[in-house]
Amino acid sequence: MRSYPAILSSLFHHRIFSRFRRTISLQSPAAVTTPMAATTEDSLRRALADKQSTIDASGTAIRQLKTSGASKAEIDEAVKALNALKLEKTSIENQLKASISGDANGSAISRDAFRQAVVNTLERRLFFIPAFKIYRGVAGLYDYGPPGCAVKSNVLAFWRQHFVLEEDMLEVDCPCVTPEVVLKASGHVDKFTDLMVKDEKTGNCYRADHLLKDYCKDKLENDLALSADKAAELKHVLAVLDDLSGEQLGAKIKEYGIVAPDTKNPLSDPYPFNLMFQTQIGPSGASTGYMRPETAQGIFVNFKDLYYYNGNKLPFAAAQIGQAFRNEISPRQGLLRVREFTLAEIEHFVDPDDKSHPKYSEVSNLEFLMFPRDEQMSGQSAKRLCLGEAVSKGVVNNQTLAYFIGRVYLFLTRLGIDQERLRFRQHLPNEMAHYAADCWDAEIESSYGWIECVGIADRSAYDLRAHTDKSGVALVAQEKFAEPKEVEKLVITPVKKELGLAFKGNQKMVVEALEAMNEKEALDMKAALETKGEVEFEVCTLEKTVTIKKSMVSISKEKKKEHQRVFTPSVIEPSFGIGRIIYCLYEHSFYMRPSKAGDEQLNVFRFPPLVAPIKCTVFPLVQNQQYEEVAKQISRSLTAAGISNKKDITGTSIGKRYARTDELGVPFAVTVDSTSSVTIRERDSKDQIRVNVDEVAAVIKDVSEGRCTWADILQKYPAHTSASADE
Repeated sequence: MRSYPAILSSLFHHRIFSRFRRTISLQSPAAVTTPMAATTEDSLRRALADKQSTIDASGTAIRQLKTSGASKAEIDEAVKALNALKLEKTSIENQLKASISGDANGSAISRDAFRQAVVNTLERRLFFIPAFKIYRGVAGLYDYGPPGCAVKSNVLAFWRQHFVLEEDMLEVDCPCVTPEVVLKASGHVDKFTDLMVKDEKTGNCYRADHLLKDYCKDKLENDLALSADKAAELKHVLAVLDDLSGEQLGAKIKEYGIVAPDTKNPLSDPYPFNLMFQTQIGPSGASTGYMRPETAQGIFVNFKDLYYYNGNKLPFAAAQIGQAFRNEISPRQGLLRVREFTLAEIEHFVDPDDKSHPKYSEVSNLEFLMFPRDEQMSGQSAKRLCLGEAVSKGVVNNQTLAYFIGRVYLFLTRLGIDQERLRFRQHLPNEMAHYAADCWDAEIESSYGWIECVGIADRSAYDLRAHTDKSGVALVAQEKFAEPKEVEKLVITPVKKELGLAFKGNQKMVVEALEAMNEKEALDMKAALETKGEVEFEVCTLEKTVTIKKSMVSISKEKKKEHQRVFTPSVIEPSFGIGRIIYCLYEHSFYMRPSKAGDEQLNVFRFPPLVAPIKCTVFPLVQNQQYEEVAKQISRSLTAAGISNKKDITGTSIGKRYARTDELGVPFAVTVDSTSSVTIRERDSKDQIRVNVDEVAAVIKDVSEGRCTWADILQKYPAHTSASADE
């Protein structure tokens, strides 16, 4: 019989060390890594499984030793080795937990704890709170309090400055209530759905993909005994989740035994649920409408008038900020998934044959994290790319799309989004609509993972063509030629007499539908009429299919001279989820620092002055009538200069007042300690300078509006040292 140490040594070397020689990368399940990467999640799961097998084998060996009458010393040695193995298993489990949570050193607080600290601070300081709170609230609806409103207002003001004013865009404001015919044309009535499942006993509803996603993430994060192969399978499910059909989602839910989270009851098969809020326009109920799920359609239907307003010239862009509504099945994740939210959308109309941009050179040298589809499909991670290089290599489809990607990057980073936690991810082929030329999402990393906050898409001419077909109004642009050009032109000539006899009062709509056919549709109809003599033809405005006979329409190609080219413009659409951007900004701006005594952690939001809810606080060092008058004088001068400010004349200690304003993200604090000069404290460095009373407003305005930096101010004004700054 082999001794216990021999059994243990054999098992350990064969099962553990051999595994570590072929460790697997977490990013790419197929890519082999060096031994230095042995701490990846995949290799740790394999190591843990092997360690458990070794422990099981050692337990069996100990039982064999006892059965065979081995000496007490030999059994004690084997038990001691088993206990050492268990300690090693615990160590691997701890490493695996750290790897899953992203806390490799075991020192940072968990994502959940960090998120809770942020949200608790935001709600306590009234940045946002659940709506209708005294009535227990409604999921997916939130109220913005005073500081939240101020942050949102500042973000939108900068958005207008950065895009609408600097790009000379045409801003519109369209109704939230949208007639059904508009959203029928856009495809929202038929296709704006999520897959839902119901608790078969209680009727409670859940979003099917969320249940599957939660199951996979829970197993990956909490089931340490999960095998590496099973973990790889669950990661693959997460990767393709958005591409699963209803049948595939249902099959996975059944395979994994997923039940209703609240009751553990069985679930129905997934079925589509339209996310739009339906309403009736007018008292008769005869006209159906919807609360708009996006703002873009209001711009598309106004294209003809906007094009005229712009002097019948392309390219041009229209922009809109407004509320949108989506009846989410199971809203969660705070401000990230809500039922009413603010969108800021741009529709940049451009000639499909010329997608260059005159200001492209201003952004072409920008370098930031990009995640092209090839890298995603090969299991690699996002990498820093030069935007101009991405265009020249064909990674980004065209200059105009790239220009807006660059402008979005500048917008987000100037707001205060961490550039190392911002990436631009290209849509995979299965994510893009058939008509789209290229799509990228600006994704921001938060405690919830990577969150899509801005979509930048080249939607080709789909939207304008859809509304042209449905409305019968040509949403087109013209290019006038310097000299007439001879072109081969498709000529569609409806025979109105024959159509009038066949369709009577509907003749006009059939004629318009025939004339609106594109070249492929018309030639297909011509071929069918020549072989069969008649063809079925869908008339969108009638919402039915009619029979067109050969005698009703003439379709031919003719050579003719043209003085202009008529075409449907393409549209590049950047769409901003303002609430999502703001929430990610909250997380990226939040940190904690110890109080001077070191007995507590103080919360701080490091908002840039650009978006800070209050730019400056003013308070007297002590309660003193003269100091209070100076504080009021400074406050009035700040207000006159357009600088938001808040006075605090309470008797609270100066340290506590600093802490209160730091927690609101106020970048500057003015402390009145004399009648001629005061101190200005900067929030993050806690540095102070001394400034004359009549200069305060100008200093705060210059640094708040970016005319100079705090470092510039420190060079210009004398530093002030005070223990109170650290309190």
